[in-house]
Amino acid sequence: MNENKLIIFSAPSGSGKTTIVHRLMAKFPWLEFSVSATSRAPRGTEQNGKDYHFLSAEEFEAAIAEDKFVEWEEVYAGTKYGTLRSELDRIWAKGNTILFDVDVKGGLRLKSIFGDRALAVFVMPPSVEELRRRLVGRATDAPEVIEKRVAKAESEIEYAEQFDKIIINDILEEAVDQTEKAVLEFINR
Repeated sequence: MNENKLIIFSAPSGSGKTTIVHRLMAKFPWLEFSVSATSRAPRGTEQNGKDYHFLSAEEFEAAIAEDKFVEWEEVYAGTKYGTLRSELDRIWAKGNTILFDVDVKGGLRLKSIFGDRALAVFVMPPSVEELRRRLVGRATDAPEVIEKRVAKAESEIEYAEQFDKIIINDILEEAVDQTEKAVLEFINR
């Protein structure tokens, strides 16, 4: 296993990125999820340290000031997300490959920081209409939040060409197969 590599997944909300990431982790035990930090409150059954490192706005600002982040971004007004250096060190110390599930700007920032050590994958929904249908089907967000996410998705899709690999998630099994092949090619080079 090549040490100190990372795989970055970015996509608009509702594109199926997290499902693909979980399938990869189940198949490849040497992939380990980097748990991002966020200044937002937990949703549903999310757990601190497992889904995110939940920090108060003040804690997040202190971590920025102390240079504890590799990268961070204010994804939505007042809500920040970031990658803690300690997460990378923890995973690489085990000899594992880091797997990121981050927003588009964070994904591109990580790719720019790590260059050829990183594979940046953009998971594309088959269409904006299908994306809206998936978000509505989740039943986790209010209609105005869904519309905000759809509008954000439309702008995020414009960045897809800047990623190393674009996976169109129309049929999940095909998307997972394409992703597995891309990951193995990257790891074995």
